[in-house]
Parts: sequence; structure tokens; C-alpha cells
Amino acid sequence: MIELHTAPTPNGWKISIMLEECGLPYRVHWVDIGKGEQFAPDFLAISPNNRIPAIVDTDPADGGAPLPVFETAAILIYLAEKTGQFLPTDLRGRKEVLEWLIWQVAGLGPMLGQHGHFALYAPERLDYPTERYRRETLRLYGVLDRRLNGREHIAGGTYSIADMACWPWIRTWKAQGIPLDDFPHVKAWYDRLKQREGLRRGVALGADRLRRRPQDDAEAARTLFGISGKGLA
Repeated sequence: MIELHTAPTPNGWKISIMLEECGLPYRVHWVDIGKGEQFAPDFLAISPNNRIPAIVDTDPADGGAPLPVFETAAILIYLAEKTGQFLPTDLRGRKEVLEWLIWQVAGLGPMLGQHGHFALYAPERLDYPTERYRRETLRLYGVLDRRLNGREHIAGGTYSIADMACWPWIRTWKAQGIPLDDFPHVKAWYDRLKQREGLRRGVALGADRLRRRPQDDAEAARTLFGISGKGLA
């Protein structure tokens, strides 16, 4: 059994998509990040960086004690190796998938996250950071669009954990005001993948828990963004 500690965010959906796609049994433990539950000692024991998601594998391959894993790239690789799915075993295919997985966690996710913060959640609109992160977001969309030109999937020749890592962040395109039609290969890939039943189940997880405007909740704004009622705390 996989114990999944998560919240309904793009990073959380990466792991619920993977669990649904590979068919592992799992149990969800919701972490209310707007209330600061990610700082609780029990959660920090499995995710010392106080970020969701994290998992605990109660039946690890070595037969030992339950095994915690934190950071989405590490979790995706762990689950792929545990199940033998969605990560190629040949040298070149594996290399490609890991490259694009790291591209997502090092670039696409953080930059879209920063753009989303300044464009959607900051207490006042600041032109310089908003435009800086928007330019970088558009650059990364362009990188992915060129990569997907003539390809069905991002890496390894087939659907993989690289696709699962990127898709939930591209899902934010409308909220972030990204002109998706300007990136036709990304759009075609995005539309193809959203027909997958496992992916659809994964991103549906926690839909009833979404906090669409956390900046309107004083406690959530302080916890997530360091924002008080008078601006930055």
C-alpha cells in the first residue's frame, strides 16, 4: 500500500496520476497547506522540506520497514522502478525521460509557479517580476513545443513519468493566461493525454478541496505567501 500525503495542486496531481496509471493501491492523507499542516512534525518526518506530496511505501521491495519518499521526481522514479512502468530500461530511453523529468522539476514547475504567484496571487501587481516570469514561462512553452514537434510523447518514445510531471503544470495554461494556440504541438499533446482515464482520475483527486482564491483567505494567504491584510508580512 502507498500512503499518499498530498493536496490538490499540480505537484500533488503528478503523483496521483502516476498511482492511477500504474494501478498501485493507495490511501490518501490530505494535507491542508493553507492551514500549515505541512509544518506538522508527523509530516516533516516524511517530507523534511515541508512540501507536498510525499509517500510512504508500506511494502517496499527490500521487505523492510515502511519507506518514506519526498520530492516529486524521486517519487515518480521510485514508483516507476517499483512497478516496472513508465520509465524505459534501455540506456537512451531512460536517459531522455530523466532529462525531461529534471527539466520539469528544475524549470517548468518553478517558473510557472512564480509566474502564477505574481500574476494571480500577489497583493499588488508588480510589472517587473510578472513580466520576467511570463517571458520565462513562454520560453519554456516554446522549448516543450519544439520537443513535441513530430512526437506523441515528451521522451523515451512512449508515455512516461516525464509526461506525467509536465501535464499538470500545462493544465494551468488558462488561469495563467498562456495563449496555448501559439504552441500547437503542446496543445495537441495536452489534448491527447487528457483522454487517458488514469490521468483523468488522477487530476480529479481532491477537486472538492480546491482553494481557487487562497489570497482571499487570510490564514491561507499568510501561510502560503507570507501576505498579511496589509500586503507582504
